[in-house]
Amino acid sequence: MSVAADPEDADATRLSGSAGGFSSLEGIIDFSLREQGFVLPSFSAGLRFIASGAWLGALQYSKHQVSFDSFYQREYLSMSNPIQIAVVGSGYVGLVAAMCFAEMGHEVICVDNDERKVAALQGGDTLIHENHLPELLERYRNTRVRFTTDLAEATNECAAIFIAVGTPQSDSGDADLSYVEAVASEIARHITSYKVIVEKSTVPVYTNEWIRRVIERNGVNREMFDVVSNPEFLREGTAVADFLHPDRIVVGADSERAAALLNDIYAPLTGGDYYKNRDAIAGSCTVAAPPPLLQTSTKSAEIIKHASNAFLAVKISFINAVSNLCEAADADVEQVARGIGLDSRIGPKFLRPGIGYGGSCFPKDVAAFRSVAEQMGVDFNMLSEVEKINANQKKRFLSKVRSALWTLRGKKLAVLGLAFKGETDDIRESPAIDLVEMLLAEGCSVAAYDPAAMKRTETEIPASAQMRYASSVEDAAVDADALLILTDWPEFAKLDLRKLNATLRYPIVIDGRNLYDPNVMLEHGFTYMSIGRPAATHVRDQTAVLA
Repeated sequence: MSVAADPEDADATRLSGSAGGFSSLEGIIDFSLREQGFVLPSFSAGLRFIASGAWLGALQYSKHQVSFDSFYQREYLSMSNPIQIAVVGSGYVGLVAAMCFAEMGHEVICVDNDERKVAALQGGDTLIHENHLPELLERYRNTRVRFTTDLAEATNECAAIFIAVGTPQSDSGDADLSYVEAVASEIARHITSYKVIVEKSTVPVYTNEWIRRVIERNGVNREMFDVVSNPEFLREGTAVADFLHPDRIVVGADSERAAALLNDIYAPLTGGDYYKNRDAIAGSCTVAAPPPLLQTSTKSAEIIKHASNAFLAVKISFINAVSNLCEAADADVEQVARGIGLDSRIGPKFLRPGIGYGGSCFPKDVAAFRSVAEQMGVDFNMLSEVEKINANQKKRFLSKVRSALWTLRGKKLAVLGLAFKGETDDIRESPAIDLVEMLLAEGCSVAAYDPAAMKRTETEIPASAQMRYASSVEDAAVDADALLILTDWPEFAKLDLRKLNATLRYPIVIDGRNLYDPNVMLEHGFTYMSIGRPAATHVRDQTAVLA
């Protein structure tokens, strides 16, 4: 068993050459470790390895036939500068952040005021559907990551406290910051030494200032803390990989002391050390090309987050508007989108036409960003048009269903997808859920299938005579008048088309995610309707219309 060369090897060599006796000690350490089957890269590594007590853990690993190289990479190299971090909130952002900080080598306390969630996490239940999260939770729970309801303990023990609680949209469109304020007040009551409080939740500009005021009003001296903005740019379904392989890390800090701590926290990524680990989560970053860290003012960082999400929503609504034009002109939006996306100034991402954006971020953040602009006297009506296009896209899809089936009352429909996007179980602001509710209101009966989101959906739309939750795609499609694709799960793009044709009552597919080639669907005997492309109508349906 061996590991890569240690960067401190040169220093160790100089020490052994300048102090008598080091050579013999080196021999003793080297011999002792080799006897146990460990080959370390240098004398300095041997000293640090023994001092850390890591060799005991390595022996335990070897009993389970785990590679010592892997143990050394993960458990030893990552221990060089661990930082005590508290993460308040165990939702999509908080739990992913907690587990990824542990993966980077830090010690984490994850705090939530919901005792049932804490107990579930302690027992190994991630509670959310997210790639890589179960394996990280199994690896680090109750070791590098502790789950608790005790914010006071976490505040006392940790150098940095990340606030990752919800900021739901209020009736006025503003972000509801009451949870952030409550956490800030509770933190303030337990500060006894210098702390860095980090905004991780998506918040409007000036939230940093309000957190600072709340803490000071609770009697904490200004010199005892700093508030930093460190927005997340995570996509549900790929959040772990996004955290560990970010396009950029934004740190909004108005003090060098706070900025230095955040730099240390993210050093395993920005310095490339994390990517040396052979068991590192795969992604776009490497040792040679680590992610950049952009340091800004707190206000700039707050605006960066909202502006980023708003811009992505603009791209989605733009291509959806273009898709409507393509339908009117009998053009193909997929060809148009490719032609646009090949322009390096624009790029292909988020130019996928569909039934509209959803989720916990885009709808809320667009509304909040527009509201903040209005409060500051800035006309940002463009975002109102983005929201309008997004809402209309669902109505246009319902019209497609009606045009394919004529009347809707009494129709039996198979629905594939309930989550707002593939690879997640999140149904918040899901356009698929909105469409299911529209169909039910029209008198349709729905058999729905989603690989991950059915349990959550059933709490919103209980099973009934009209609404059935299917066990599979085939189960949903049995004797259905048409099949609707509402979520872009990869498995929905790989259906057995011959089997599907035989299962449906009528071979009609209305695809809200453009997962299929119209010509291929036509070849398999389907009448196929999608977004921004000419309908592919089977001969039998054409004859019926002419008759």
